[in-house]
Amino acid sequence: MDRYECPCGYVYDPAVGDPDHGVAPGTPWEEVPGDWVCPVCALGKDEFQKL
Repeated sequence: MDRYECPCGYVYDPAVGDPDHGVAPGTPWEEVPGDWVCPVCALGKDEFQKL
C-alpha cells in the first residue's frame, strides 16, 4: 500500500493508520474518510502527495 506525505512532513502509512483519529491500521489511503485531516497540522487529504 502506498504512503502519502503532508507538506508538514507527516507521512500517512496505511500499515499504521491513524487510530487516535479514527483510522484503523491497515486502512488504505483510498478508504481514509474525506474529512480526515493531518494529525499534525490539520491540512486535508487533498494536500498530501503520494510517496
